[in-house]
Amino acid sequence: MATDTDTVSGVSLGTGRAPAAPAQRTSDETLAGLDALDLPVTSRRPAAGRIWSVTWPKIAALVLFLLAWQIVVWSGWKPTYVLPGPGDTLPEFFDQLGTADFWDAFGRTLTRAGEGYAVAVVLGGVVGLVVARFSLLRAAVGSFITALQTMPSVVWVPLAILLFKLNESAIMFVVVLGAAPSVANGVIYGVDYVPPLLVRVGRSMGARGFTLYRHVVAPAAFPSVLAGLKQGWAFAWRSLMAGELIVIVPGHPSIGADLQNARDLSDTVGVLVSMLTIFAIGVAVDAVFNILDRRMRERRGLLAEGSTAVRAARRPRNGRPKEDPTGPTGPVGPLSGRDTSAA
Repeated sequence: MATDTDTVSGVSLGTGRAPAAPAQRTSDETLAGLDALDLPVTSRRPAAGRIWSVTWPKIAALVLFLLAWQIVVWSGWKPTYVLPGPGDTLPEFFDQLGTADFWDAFGRTLTRAGEGYAVAVVLGGVVGLVVARFSLLRAAVGSFITALQTMPSVVWVPLAILLFKLNESAIMFVVVLGAAPSVANGVIYGVDYVPPLLVRVGRSMGARGFTLYRHVVAPAAFPSVLAGLKQGWAFAWRSLMAGELIVIVPGHPSIGADLQNARDLSDTVGVLVSMLTIFAIGVAVDAVFNILDRRMRERRGLLAEGSTAVRAARRPRNGRPKEDPTGPTGPVGPLSGRDTSAA
């Protein structure tokens, strides 16, 4: 598999100076590598087709969920004032979207999530790098980080209230401690699984210290780091909801506070509306991480549609198309008998 460690934007690892040739190569072309060319590459579909192929399964799943919800309501398991159906909840959800109070709560919750997650990423990243670098520190606190990660976020809330009272700092405290261990573990495992061969190659090219981490270790560890960041967001979001449900700051509306207020008033529709909002935000953030993950796999030649460099190498040349537009072209590489000189 080609990785970012092959070259980085045409910069020499040892000297930091750009090589004389080939000067016109882009990083994507460099990262594609022969491994990417060996993958079976399919024709790239139009953008509308790709978007539809990703969207329709989610729409189908949503329809099935709403149908199952309505069937439970129709079964009479609970009275409709305790468990209302989608017909009562969805109109209220869309009505809420047109109110200023909803967006005030929405904005405050996202601000808390963004600030807390940013602090957790910085703190967890630094701790992860230090623990991965020093074996004595790993032996001392490595297992503690995993233990902190497994602790339910809600157990931090009482301590946060005692330390900071009912204010924003208490919620931030819970969010940071809930997310930072996941980020740190992602960094630690990412560094652990860097192939030693890549490190030796980097050192043979003159990379030492920060340069080695910048051009060899960090790119090779990035998949695990990205997984840790995604998991860290999930923990941050869960921690934030736990904090907002318990630590309600007067005059500071939030989604968690709205959820708690609806529960206090036995407003089941209001509870479900807040839950739908929380779910929608989770889906949107997951889509962002999926885009980053796809971009990373594309750069490393791990997608069936191939990277930009692979597709560029398969463009028609001298009037002869190099790619079968009707479907998969099969392996292309030194052993396939096909021309790969353009790559």
